[in-house]
Amino acid sequence: MTTSKISLSSGSKLPYKSKNKERQRSFHLREKKAKESVKRDERFRRKREEDKDPRIRVDRRARNIPATLDRKRVWDERDDAEGDKIGLSIDVERVKRLKTELNESRQSDGLTEAKLNQVGALLCKLGDLEDRDGEDDACESQSEEDDLASLLNESDGGDHLQEDDGAIKRTPDAFAMPPPPVPNRATSPTASTTSTNLSLVPEALAAKFPTLFKPPELPKVLITTSLNGTVHNEASLLTTLFPNSNYVPRTRHRYNAHHFSLREIATFASNRQYTTLIVVNEDQKRPSGLTVIHLPGGPTFHFSINSWIEGKKLPGHGNPTNHYPELILNNFRTPLGLLTAHLFRTMFPPQPELQGRQVVTLHNQRDYIFVRRHRYVFRDKRPTEKAIVGTDGKSITGVEEIRTGLQELGPRFTLKLRRVDRGIQRASGQEWEWKAGMEKERTKFQL
Repeated sequence: MTTSKISLSSGSKLPYKSKNKERQRSFHLREKKAKESVKRDERFRRKREEDKDPRIRVDRRARNIPATLDRKRVWDERDDAEGDKIGLSIDVERVKRLKTELNESRQSDGLTEAKLNQVGALLCKLGDLEDRDGEDDACESQSEEDDLASLLNESDGGDHLQEDDGAIKRTPDAFAMPPPPVPNRATSPTASTTSTNLSLVPEALAAKFPTLFKPPELPKVLITTSLNGTVHNEASLLTTLFPNSNYVPRTRHRYNAHHFSLREIATFASNRQYTTLIVVNEDQKRPSGLTVIHLPGGPTFHFSINSWIEGKKLPGHGNPTNHYPELILNNFRTPLGLLTAHLFRTMFPPQPELQGRQVVTLHNQRDYIFVRRHRYVFRDKRPTEKAIVGTDGKSITGVEEIRTGLQELGPRFTLKLRRVDRGIQRASGQEWEWKAGMEKERTKFQL
């Protein structure tokens, strides 16, 4: 049996069919092989062209940007009345940048807010005087026009005014301030790896939770379990993660029906200078959640835990030391995200001990917070390693011969925020609560 050579272009099919299954299978393999050959020829042809003209390769890579969910992320339309509401998905950094650009544009025009208010008052007064009759009113109108002209001459905004027979008239676009554009989508292609700017805190949140945005000089954390809990080993591991933390088991005596509630424990802990209370919840003798209470009066954050792995089960793990670690907070961009970032900020000392070379990373991606702890060391670059490139795709200068070696210490786990209470426990009221319908739109996130 002789076989004929098949030549196909990409997207074409064989011009014949057969009812025999073996022939169908043979035709399918030959068609697949022919298509792969065509794709291979096109790929090598493109490579030869790009080798001749490297600009073609640069243009192709600039166009071929992967369309990830982070790039497709959408934002809520910002309402001024509810701009600082926790439940809104707003890019705080972008809103701040737009405000700064708007203020700079106003100052470049020479018209500040105070001058705009003065000009508006003079224009209103001129309008009232024009409705009157009499020589005295005319004199007052002339003096008001002189004051307006002198005020406008101090700035560059006088181009919007026209003089017509000694009278000053306002053009329709005079002093018109366009509203800031609504931030609908994320603009940075590497938003999931950027550090959180903790200074961009809405004023309403800072006024509502003043103690949360003023971290203590030396945090003190109390860790306990749910009533008669069994996850003593996991709770003890958290004492190595959070500096200046103590673990106290929470049990109830068999002959005493009374047991301490979380409100009572929070009161005892705050009287003993504790700044944070952590309750490790469990399900089937495994950690299932964390309840983090900011002392003395809240707020309370409820997280669920997934993928808990102890440090000793990680391949190539290291042993942690008692040094204060460095804290890295990544990709918290909304008001709720900044509130969560500041909660973790209050649980770590603001002055890390760099000689310990330990770092704790909390990376938010699609509303899941990945908690990792590493030990790092700086070493020389190996000949087989590539250069370090930035977000723009270009090599970073100054670190050509330096690399960082990491060793994970553990524990490793993932958090998801479920509820934020105003005070201690649910009875205090909710600032925000996760609902199942929030995940129907895959391009919208809360943190």
